[in-house]
Amino acid sequence: MNRTETAALFNKIFGWGVFICLIAGGLAFFGFLAGIIIGGPGAEALAVFIRKQYFPVVIRVTSIVIGIGLIGMYLGKMHALSLTADKKEAEENLSQIKDKN
Repeated sequence: MNRTETAALFNKIFGWGVFICLIAGGLAFFGFLAGIIIGGPGAEALAVFIRKQYFPVVIRVTSIVIGIGLIGMYLGKMHALSLTADKKEAEENLSQIKDKN
């Protein structure tokens, strides 16, 4: 497996991981919304469960997914967090504008 294929695999895992984390965040929202509707001690127990047991797991998984995404970006040589990527993009845009004129 070469570097490009490995980067593509990491990017695919990152994409699915982001999707799952977004779903997990939505489930937390709907859990709190259900707690508001239910009210009373059941709602309190649900809110405490979400905050103390559910959120830490989701945050850890999200952190791992972000790490996988960063590894995939740098394996694929997509240095999106560097100034050289912005400079290269600006130079390409400038050359396209010059070509049109």
